[in-house]
Formats: sequence, C-alpha cells, structure tokens
Amino acid sequence: MALATITNKGQVTIPKNIRESLKLNTGDKIEIIITDKMEAVIRPVLKPAFKTVDDLFGKLHKPDRKAVSTEEIDDAIRNRMRKQFK
Repeated sequence: MALATITNKGQVTIPKNIRESLKLNTGDKIEIIITDKMEAVIRPVLKPAFKTVDDLFGKLHKPDRKAVSTEEIDDAIRNRMRKQFK
C-alpha cells in the first residue's frame, strides 16, 4: 500500500513505486474512476506507440528497399485515388 497527501491546491504526488508499476512518466495522462464502493481507481491513459515524428524516425527504414522519389509517390497516390473514386 502506498500513501499520498493532498496539497492545499488539491494536488497529489503519485508515489514512485506506483509510477514505476504503472510505467508512468512526466506528462503522461491518468484516468481516475470512482467505483460504487467510493474507491478511486487510477488507470494510465493508453498512449500512442509514437508521440512525435522524431520517435518514428528510422522505424520504417529497410536497407534493401529501393528509394522512391516524391514524383513516384505522387503518381502512386494519384493512381490509387483514381481507382478508388471511379
């Protein structure tokens, strides 16, 4: 069991062992649910696998894949749209 104190502003610091167990980091969101028994359940809000484009950088790289120009990408998108909206 972990104890926390409510400040005069209504803030609570989640104890370190709880944050570690829930894998909570600075800036993460939590959801607080009140049960019928007047108990509070703290649950982390699921976060996306990637927070920023920088987190995604290099994840799609495949060394053996041929590089594609922006013109080829534009053509592929244009052709797909034509097929989809005929």
